[in-house]
Amino acid sequence: MTTPEFSVSVSSLDAGGKSYTFPVRPAWLLGALEGCDASPTEKEGRIEVRLSMSGRDVVAHGRLEAEIQVPCARCTAPAKVSISQDFSVLFVPTESVAVRGDDEEVVASEDPDSMPYDGDTVVLDDFVRDEILLETPMFPLCSEACEGMSPPPGSGAEASASTNVDPRLLPLLRWKTPEKS
Repeated sequence: MTTPEFSVSVSSLDAGGKSYTFPVRPAWLLGALEGCDASPTEKEGRIEVRLSMSGRDVVAHGRLEAEIQVPCARCTAPAKVSISQDFSVLFVPTESVAVRGDDEEVVASEDPDSMPYDGDTVVLDDFVRDEILLETPMFPLCSEACEGMSPPPGSGAEASASTNVDPRLLPLLRWKTPEKS
């Protein structure tokens, strides 16, 4: 297991809360996004978060800023994606988490904005990774004007129509091209 990048000791928190700023290093992003199409850019991101106690729960409000690159959906060139997202999450002690038969953890309160924390430390790493992946567009573009992949010159439909046409379809080709008289 790797050492957490974004962790805070619960014993240092109180109801008034404390603010923290963490750098989101490209090296951390590279490991966190392993197995995904996304990869980090050279630009370092940042997490600004305010953590406070509410009973035994830890409330986190903050902002995540990062930059990643993903393949363009049209031309597969690298497309930079800037992520700037406000977030709120409730960390609940592990004792509040129920475990299903397949060892999957489920937060007992069934609140989708709740995550478990173990021991005396709140670790934001998995949450930050999830936020980055959720903010990645499903159809990323390198630019709005991207035309996508184009075939090499001379390999268009016109060039291949006369050479690679099934002979049974030749009569239809006459309708496509006007006859010269």
